[in-house]
Amino acid sequence: MTAHGDLLCSHCSLPVGLRPMERRLNGEACAFCCYGCCIAFQVKSGRHEEWEAAWLLIQLGVGGFLSMNIMMFSLLLYSDAFAGVDAAVLPWIHLLLWIFATPAVVILGGPYLRELWLNGIQGRVTSSALIVIGVAAAYLYSAFAVFEGSTHVYFDTAVMVLMLFTVGRYLEAVGRARAARDLEPLLAAESESATVVDGAAEIRRPVREVSAGMLVRVRPGERIPVDGMVVEGESNTDEAVITGESRQVTKGAGSKVIAGSINIDGPLLIQCSGDGTATRWARICRSVREALGRRSPTQRLADRVVGVSVPLVLALGGLTIVYWAQSLPFDRALLIGLSVLVVACPCAVGLAAPMATSLGIGRLARHGCLVRDPGVLETLARVRLLAFDKTGTLTAGKARLVGVDCQEVGIDEVLARAAGLERLSEHGLARAIAAAAAQRGITPLVTRDVRTVPGRGIRGSAEGRPIAAGNGRLMNDLGWPLPPSLTERARSLEASGHSVVYVGWGEQVHAVLSLDDSPLPEAQAAIAALRERGLDATLLTGDLAQAAERIAALVGIKDVQADLSPEAKRLALDRLRHDHGSVAMVGDGLNDGPVLAAADVGIAVGSATDLARETAALVLPADGLWMLPWIVDVARAVRRTILTNLMWAFGYNLVALTFAAFGLLQPILAAAVMAGSSILVVVNSLRLEQLPDPVPALIPEQRSGTKAERARHTVGASVMAGSAVERS
Repeated sequence: MTAHGDLLCSHCSLPVGLRPMERRLNGEACAFCCYGCCIAFQVKSGRHEEWEAAWLLIQLGVGGFLSMNIMMFSLLLYSDAFAGVDAAVLPWIHLLLWIFATPAVVILGGPYLRELWLNGIQGRVTSSALIVIGVAAAYLYSAFAVFEGSTHVYFDTAVMVLMLFTVGRYLEAVGRARAARDLEPLLAAESESATVVDGAAEIRRPVREVSAGMLVRVRPGERIPVDGMVVEGESNTDEAVITGESRQVTKGAGSKVIAGSINIDGPLLIQCSGDGTATRWARICRSVREALGRRSPTQRLADRVVGVSVPLVLALGGLTIVYWAQSLPFDRALLIGLSVLVVACPCAVGLAAPMATSLGIGRLARHGCLVRDPGVLETLARVRLLAFDKTGTLTAGKARLVGVDCQEVGIDEVLARAAGLERLSEHGLARAIAAAAAQRGITPLVTRDVRTVPGRGIRGSAEGRPIAAGNGRLMNDLGWPLPPSLTERARSLEASGHSVVYVGWGEQVHAVLSLDDSPLPEAQAAIAALRERGLDATLLTGDLAQAAERIAALVGIKDVQADLSPEAKRLALDRLRHDHGSVAMVGDGLNDGPVLAAADVGIAVGSATDLARETAALVLPADGLWMLPWIVDVARAVRRTILTNLMWAFGYNLVALTFAAFGLLQPILAAAVMAGSSILVVVNSLRLEQLPDPVPALIPEQRSGTKAERARHTVGASVMAGSAVERS
């Protein structure tokens, strides 16, 4: 696409001219030469929400033309323009109104009649029954009056009631289409296609047919359809739809790419790392669709209330007609009864929760948070206590060198010798030591004859002298004495939950290394932000009590329950629920699956195991713990919006129903106020789009330990938590 003059209309394929109408429909940018083509395209090719909004607009156009003529002649009737010598024209005016009203009632009332029929087959009575019965009463009475030659007909009432309700429905449909348009990038995974490179040929295939190992070509401006690795090309990508990160990320050969991100400015050849249906984008798509297809607990309760109220309103309308018919002409009593039916239509109630919930789910999904059940947001908004697992949730889940205590040698020499041994081992502690040396730019000492001693450590030779790294038992087996100062330090570290590694050479122990699982940098800020929102936090972990208590102190959690089995965690959760009401559980490990499922809201962090992900109701993106306070804000805003909508809808119905039963509302005015009620619910729900995006909280700098520890060449910013780990 170049200049506007070269663009062709997406519907009629004619040039769009210098001022095209540009819209984003079905997830694609479209250009139209006129508004008519835009509407026609939505009716012909639009998805459900777009199609519904466009079709309702067409109905309004036709209904508006017919109702305009009906109202013009009705105003003449109300002003007695056909009195006296012109009275002979009156029956013909009534007949003309009937002719105009019949297609208007069929076009505008058809959807309500179809809805009434489908619900009737299922044995349900909904708000459509009130509209159909009220309009049918006004229309049929007026038709009968035409045959009888009566001076009063109410075709204008029947048509205008339908017009006003259709206006309300159109505005609702526009709101839903707008919400669906925002979610379109997330929901397009199932219908996406990929350009598969097979030798010299490029074949366009549905993404569900793409499997691991295939090569996929992605051109600039296209959305990347698969997870994989770049094998050729260089480009910037926008991963905001999956990660929430607005900053562009540069990709080149060897870089990993994620499905759902947009390729900005260069062609890429990508080798798929898995099936096209197994990407995180596809999982988000399935999760969002399933969540949007279910109704929240509040909405189910509101639906039950509506199911009970509709028959009562029908009975009240009949009784109102009977009561007023005793003192007023029947046509006037019929209008009052019609007002009762119209004003009691609970259209706004049906919109109160679904729209707010859909916008909330979409808001979270756009930042990589998967919501599996729409009721999760309402439940999370009521939660007052969050229970956290430790390892992998509040901590990084990986060992890290946090301290080096030396005797008569320098820290660089210790790390050079230790890394020379450990770089040849696959043990988690060994990798942490080698990584610490690399981070400081220390070259590992060349070590030979390396041999692992199961349960104790590793040994070898360097510079013609024996060297070893391991626990105290290894040093005792070698006959190398442990200096009292290092022994005391090691005992202190082990008592607090650290893993310790002795390093010795030349038949003497020279240093002790302390390793620990470090808290996530954002954990303390996240806990503090949750407390500012009135939420308490507790730590439920299977780790040692000393390690758990120190991690809890570092991140700001006061209540700690340690050394718990998975079953004990569930029992602890039940006790917390008894004391605090609804409880949310945040975890990531395999043993967190049962407790996540048992919690009122199970929250899995991005690095969670598959079991934790499947049992959690809410899944955060990778490194997304910092988003938890924002998610709570969104959940509370959604619940507040739902309750506000329901209070308005039910409160309005009760007040308006009272006015209508006393004959203080005309049917047209009742319909106008009813449509206004639905519009207010839609507008109030759309305010959720104005919620701020999540902003990472400022992470306070971690302070190091005591001055004495700094004097001993402490490596790392703080003393972290973890259990004493033995080589095996």
